[in-house]
Amino acid sequence: MIGPQDLGGRGGFGPVRPEENEPVFHAPWEGRALGLTLTAGALGHWTLDESRHARECLPPAFYLDASYYDIWLTALEALLERHGEVSAEERARGECHRPGLRPERRLKASDVAAVLRRGGPVDREPRHAARFQVGDKVITRHDRTPGHTRLPGYAMGKTGEIVAIRGCHVFPDAHAHGRGDEPEWLYAVAFTASELWGAGAENAQDDVMIDAFEPYLCHD
Repeated sequence: MIGPQDLGGRGGFGPVRPEENEPVFHAPWEGRALGLTLTAGALGHWTLDESRHARECLPPAFYLDASYYDIWLTALEALLERHGEVSAEERARGECHRPGLRPERRLKASDVAAVLRRGGPVDREPRHAARFQVGDKVITRHDRTPGHTRLPGYAMGKTGEIVAIRGCHVFPDAHAHGRGDEPEWLYAVAFTASELWGAGAENAQDDVMIDAFEPYLCHD
């Protein structure tokens, strides 16, 4: 889906202005929001891609006005309610009315470092040979999926060139919606800035690299 999370190059939002000397967290609660999000993932109700999609589905007016960790925390609340860990009333009151559904999945503080080191590998065995090779000219699909996708809206319907093959990985478009891994080949695709944003693009001859899954691509 294309939403406020997919700003890349859209008109009207002005240039990106990185914050000078940006801290890791702007307030202590932001660190807790990150910790809660990672810890709640250990419950096993949802995948990383479902959590991304939950953030994408927040109302645009909220998304564009909220801070980064406002978005994370609000999406986490929605996920916990969707999967029955909290009720709407508990959310509204800020009270806990019953035990959690999966107390055995509690992530102990002593296990955090090992879990973070292990991460969540997404590389998988391929189901078929790669359709594209380095040097192939490709066009990205232009149909707007109603669900989650990792193809940026500004790169839809554009012509680029395969510059690397990244291997086979969990396909986020399926994984976000409970359809399993459905592993797909992943490619690095190079586009010119002018192809993505038109001849008036700043530094129009610059290359922009995007990692794109095979279902996003067809031969030029």
